[in-house]
Amino acid sequence: MSDTPFGFGLPPEEPDDGDEGRKKDPQSGGGQGPANPFGFGMSGAGGFGGPGADNPFAAMFGSLNPTDLGAAFQQLGQMLSYEGGPVNWDMAKQIARQTVAQGTADGSKDASVGASDRKAVEEAVRLADLWLDDATSLPSGAHSSVAWSRAEWVEATLPAWRELVDPVAERVGNAMGDVLPEEMQAMAGPLIGMMRSMGGAMFGTQIGQAVGVLAGEVVGSSDIGLPLGPAGKAALLPLNIETFGKDLGVPQEEVRLYIALREAAHQRLFAHVPWLRSHLFGAVDGYARGIKVDTGKLEDVVGQFDPQNPEQLQEALQQGMFQPEDTPEQKAALARLETALALVEGWVDAVVHAAAKPRLSSADALRETLRRRRASGGPAEQTFATLIGLELRPRRLRDASRLWASLTDARGVDGRDALWAHPDMLPTATDLDDPDGFVHREQIDFSELDKMLGEAAGGTPDLRKKDDGEDKSKGDDTE
Repeated sequence: MSDTPFGFGLPPEEPDDGDEGRKKDPQSGGGQGPANPFGFGMSGAGGFGGPGADNPFAAMFGSLNPTDLGAAFQQLGQMLSYEGGPVNWDMAKQIARQTVAQGTADGSKDASVGASDRKAVEEAVRLADLWLDDATSLPSGAHSSVAWSRAEWVEATLPAWRELVDPVAERVGNAMGDVLPEEMQAMAGPLIGMMRSMGGAMFGTQIGQAVGVLAGEVVGSSDIGLPLGPAGKAALLPLNIETFGKDLGVPQEEVRLYIALREAAHQRLFAHVPWLRSHLFGAVDGYARGIKVDTGKLEDVVGQFDPQNPEQLQEALQQGMFQPEDTPEQKAALARLETALALVEGWVDAVVHAAAKPRLSSADALRETLRRRRASGGPAEQTFATLIGLELRPRRLRDASRLWASLTDARGVDGRDALWAHPDMLPTATDLDDPDGFVHREQIDFSELDKMLGEAAGGTPDLRKKDDGEDKSKGDDTE
């Protein structure tokens, strides 16, 4: 878990004159965004730089020219006037797009997707879906395919980020107003409102930077194992796929196709396991309900807060005021989320490998590269470790993949995929430690129970059987 899960940095300024603007005024926030988008103290190349860089307000006001200073005051005004929910999502969107516009560390700039790339993505997803038909009993879940630029990825995934982050931010934001005695809250109303407005803007700043940096690396809509994009839409980012495959020594067509297989497999799983999305997002909400705030430190800050010195609150946030405590509720929520995500990623890994291995000579190399990419802790892992305290262990992903592969050998594709019918049927964290024990455990006979439930529901079909023909729509409606 991150030491400063709610630390904030200031947004980079988007220069009006492109690269020349950054060369002329390196201190104004131009150039590549910070390598660590979640903390303060950024200095040197790519950071905020200048004296007082450890204090983002001092850095912002102390080294700006008059034009930038006006923009900074305008931003501060937006912070103090915000009256929305726990996160200022307008600010988050603006900062994410600014971060995307500045490009990545390797100098790669975002650009609109051309007709040839769109056609290549459509063909890759179509072929990937065809190959997956032999590797899983779950039918296609992608009704359409799309090629996104980085900016389009930001726009399309912000609703999911909002659903993920708002529960955590709301719990923290409420704590900022609840630390005062009830009889004092009416008197201190304007101050509390100001603090909550600043909190919403600070969360917006942090999340905007995180999403903007993440947009420079993701290759699809499901890189982190969660459905971030619209349902039924398989999305790939051609520019990021090209960057990812540049030094692999693998033909670009194979790289694109392998990533299309992963995207299409995720789409199948989330489309035909309707409880899965709410199960994952519910675990995040359960974690948020268990957050404990250091109210003692917060009371000291509120008691001494000077509205003319707003950076004081920012400094308090930097010092870990909102470091969550490891309550039993949080541990249980994180354990459920970590296990479920490992099972999702492990299933996708096993299914994609089964589909790609006989057809792509580079299947083994691409599989291992993507596994190591996850293990290296890129922006996706940083985002979740920072925002919700989640750290996916690569060992769990490999264990889950081995378990699903063993289930395929022992029970066949239909028997393996039938486990997604209900969360209680899935392997647990303990089963990941002993996959052979789970695979060879005596299977429970659900046939009589299915019959009874079907009769009670007026002939509802068995949800654990593969849908086909006219029964497919009925099964989906029931689920």
